[in-house]
Amino acid sequence: MDVKLKSRREFIKLAGIASIGLGAAACAAGVAPVSPTATTAPHEDMAAMTPEPVATMVDMDAMHEAGIKKFLDNIGKDPRFYGNKLEPKVVGGVKEFNISCTEIKWDAGGGAMADAMVYNGTVPGPEMRVTEGDQVRVIVKNELKMQSTAVHFHGQAVPNNMDGVPFITQPPIKPGQSFTYEFTARNVGSSMYHSHHNSTEQVTRGLLGPFIVDRKDKTKDPAFDSDYTLILNDGVGGFTLNGKGFPYTQPIVAKLGEKIRIRYMNEGLMIHPMHLHGLEQLVFAADGWNLPNPYYCDTINIAPGQRWDVIVTAHTAGIWAFHCHILSHAESSNGMFGMVTAIVVK
Repeated sequence: MDVKLKSRREFIKLAGIASIGLGAAACAAGVAPVSPTATTAPHEDMAAMTPEPVATMVDMDAMHEAGIKKFLDNIGKDPRFYGNKLEPKVVGGVKEFNISCTEIKWDAGGGAMADAMVYNGTVPGPEMRVTEGDQVRVIVKNELKMQSTAVHFHGQAVPNNMDGVPFITQPPIKPGQSFTYEFTARNVGSSMYHSHHNSTEQVTRGLLGPFIVDRKDKTKDPAFDSDYTLILNDGVGGFTLNGKGFPYTQPIVAKLGEKIRIRYMNEGLMIHPMHLHGLEQLVFAADGWNLPNPYYCDTINIAPGQRWDVIVTAHTAGIWAFHCHILSHAESSNGMFGMVTAIVVK
């Protein structure tokens, strides 16, 4: 079946591969995915990337079903999705991390490759995790071809000369050069690291990652059994969760009664309200600080740069849909795409 787009050239220009999951669903129905380019601008007109309605209800239903089946068949096949961690070396009592900035072709799912800038070869970059009070050293090597860069530790209180903003606190890290960041991890909770040089391009193309500081006194946080980070982005690969678009995202798989900590981090250019079906979210921390009065919700609005921590109790068995509730970021006539996953309670 052929799905007629408003204009293929307009679609590529305005949407890039923002509908990566949509493209994957289209592949299942015999529609060729859109090829990405380095000059895509996925934020200019989101309405332009929705295809015209498919021919028949039967065709539409088949495309929706194909995407769901692909998602379920993909469970467990991407261990990096929630498990991409960078272990430090301990040098003289300092936790030392090495990251390199390179350019690669990134597959956000379904084989539609995009031009990406990455830390240590992945989108998002690997998780750096330390404990409150640790001395931290991060050695950054710039292997980008044509651009300088710098790294900002978003949410961390660092010495001014470690803040990572070229021409304000440091010179830019030019291609072939390295820069060493050193600081004490003071701010507990969920932080991020990302480029702060030509950041509209560099961050949306993939120079981003989680920086997590565990508490020494864990009794100050709510109890939880498992810990997941979910990075929202709307740049390289389109609308993505941890660098992938549905149906190539991975669900959170939990046992009945399990308490799940989810760390939301928005590294995109847009607000993303994340909605969870069937299981309420206990919101207990904002930007790393625990709230004096935690509250329950089923949809939490996450603005660019924000981090929210929630606890989800897996009290009811089943597969529960979990997605951005700006619907053009998650579903179209071709089926679900982009910022969609699930919590599977066994």
